[in-house]
Amino acid sequence: MEQQNYQYQDNSVFVQEKSVSKKFFANVFLWMFVALSLSTVAAYLFGTNEQLMQYLLNINPTTGKVSMSIFGYVAMFAPLGLVLLMGFGLSRLSLPALIGVFVLYSVLTGVSLSFILLTYTSGSVVSCFAGAAGIFGIMAFMGYTTNIDLSKFGPILMVGVIGLVIASVINMFIQSEQFSLFMAFIGIAIFTALTAYDVQKIKRIGEGIEASGEQVLQIESKKMAIVAALSLYLDFLNIFLFLLRIFGSRK
Repeated sequence: MEQQNYQYQDNSVFVQEKSVSKKFFANVFLWMFVALSLSTVAAYLFGTNEQLMQYLLNINPTTGKVSMSIFGYVAMFAPLGLVLLMGFGLSRLSLPALIGVFVLYSVLTGVSLSFILLTYTSGSVVSCFAGAAGIFGIMAFMGYTTNIDLSKFGPILMVGVIGLVIASVINMFIQSEQFSLFMAFIGIAIFTALTAYDVQKIKRIGEGIEASGEQVLQIESKKMAIVAALSLYLDFLNIFLFLLRIFGSRK
């Protein structure tokens, strides 16, 4: 009888841990969906409304020359600072503050993405978005279900991301369209692999969180879910932008 009770308790703990893991994983994708929704709405509002776009661009009435406004520069470069703030300030930021930074990042990123609606046709934007969603979904499923340890590929992929950043800076000076397309293909490969890697890492983080009634642990797990959602959001966003660079039809 005691052995049966002990076995029942073990099974109960196992089921509880499994539910915690699934809840954490679901929260990650929920926050990612929130970020994508906010960015999409912000990009659409600014990209289709001339009055809102005037906050991003300055037009010289005499020459007709278009330049970026102060708010435009903020929308372009502030998301990078917010990403660093969330990454390095995770332990210092409270949960409400982290949520606020995450929401602000999503909106500003969407505002900066509104420029692509001025550059590319709406049909190509929608088709590339759908293509990115398909690639992301397939790789997320593979990362979640595979038994292969993908952690060993993490350093290689990080080196690839750093290489892309350096190459992008170089291409700002040489302005080579062929080199830009080459980087786009490499970028799709890197962030496609990163999607599977990040999903498996998030799955293991969820499995490592033990069920506890302590409020501190619950808050920390929620904060980790937001940061994990940010990594998946960046994977999806980069796949979408690289697809658009290759297949997008310019206006």
